[in-house]
Amino acid sequence: MQDLPLKTRQYAQYADVPPRPAEKPVPSRLAASLTLAAMSLGYGVVQLDVTIVNTALHAIGGALGGGVSELQWVVSAYTIAFAAFILTAGALGDRIGAKRVFMTGFALFTAASLACALAPDAPLLIAARCIQGLAAAILVPNSLALLSHAYPDERSRGRAVAVWAAGASVALTAGPFLGGALIALTGWRAIFLVNLPIGLAGLWLTFRYADETTRSLSREVDLPGQIAAIAALGSLAGALIEGGARGWQDPFVVAGFAASTVLSALFVWREAHAPQPMLPLSLFGQRMFTATSLTGLLVNVALYGLIFVLSLYFQEINGLSAFQTGLAFVPMMGAVLPVNLIAPHISERIGAPATIGSGALLSAAGCLALLGLGPDAAYWAICAQLIAMSSGLGLLVPPLTSTLLGSVEKSRSGIAAGVLNATRQTGSVLGVALFGSLVGRSTAFIAGLHASLLISAGLLLAAAAAIMLGALRRDRAMA
Repeated sequence: MQDLPLKTRQYAQYADVPPRPAEKPVPSRLAASLTLAAMSLGYGVVQLDVTIVNTALHAIGGALGGGVSELQWVVSAYTIAFAAFILTAGALGDRIGAKRVFMTGFALFTAASLACALAPDAPLLIAARCIQGLAAAILVPNSLALLSHAYPDERSRGRAVAVWAAGASVALTAGPFLGGALIALTGWRAIFLVNLPIGLAGLWLTFRYADETTRSLSREVDLPGQIAAIAALGSLAGALIEGGARGWQDPFVVAGFAASTVLSALFVWREAHAPQPMLPLSLFGQRMFTATSLTGLLVNVALYGLIFVLSLYFQEINGLSAFQTGLAFVPMMGAVLPVNLIAPHISERIGAPATIGSGALLSAAGCLALLGLGPDAAYWAICAQLIAMSSGLGLLVPPLTSTLLGSVEKSRSGIAAGVLNATRQTGSVLGVALFGSLVGRSTAFIAGLHASLLISAGLLLAAAAAIMLGALRRDRAMA
């Protein structure tokens, strides 16, 4: 090597070191704004399928058959795949580029939506919903990674995340009304076809305006951990869902809980010893990362489980049509959007932890105020409580997301976003499974609804305590 020219010797010396990525220029304001629009469409279409499908539950059950447990699987198949694959999706974005992975997810979600619309029976619909959930898992963490890349400044990133969350709020708000109108006009299959133009628009905007993120080739896919995560979450959800239909002492249900416990332990063991874990346990050494992840889990168990139960309440108990149910959800979901937009400004004044805790307390108050709900309750007598529940959610999501992203270095934003959304979607799975099992028997629906409201209030109070305690410990450590 001494006979080689100096520069050649220098390059040979570092031949095994990956080249340092070239510095990218700061995205223009237009490109950043249109990137934000594309990411909002990606997150929006994911959230649209939450409320639009809940509105269609009665119509789907009537067309394809089945009881509450089958309808739970239509909802939970989506959220199980979403929660189970989201960590791997974040790692893939870190490894091969968030833009590539995000566009793949959008294309897959669009194709799966078409498959849902064409499904001839419940098993095929549930299978297509699984694929939709996988695609949703790809979309959400990579949309946040691309946002973090397009808005490197903390202040502008916080506001961009608020707009991103507001886009999802628009979808949540429009979902019930749009779903009810489509079902009344053309049938339940149209609720999936509406995703096609959204997918095409999101793909074009991403291709045209989003910049690719820096690739971390050292990131690998943890296949054993992925398998353990799917099996553990699927076993737990299955046990909860079937427990309401079969009884909690049924051998299948007991075996499901036992399998979930063992598989969860195996997952944690694998992540502690894997060279490239899908869930780096070291992230939980950051106090605010742990607090925000736990808060996201508790909030989603409480509120997304209630959305499923309230959909059944409006249609099965009060006899509302799909369109009327959609209208009933509009004030509740519509409150999320304006609160999303003002949440960053409140957070700048009183701090993110106080804003998150206030949102959780507001939602808890709404749940407790609904405890007098009966089968003949007038809608306008419960509307304010529903708005309080959703306003609390709108208040806490933007600062929760921004705080978690800010608690880790930018190179790990993909996996961090994946952890937050994995915990939130796991909460959705558990909420639908648990609360659905409590109301699964029509003779005990109202009692199950009241139990669900009490559980939700307790979980939201615990979420407020978790985030405030995490902030207190962080402040003490910094002092």
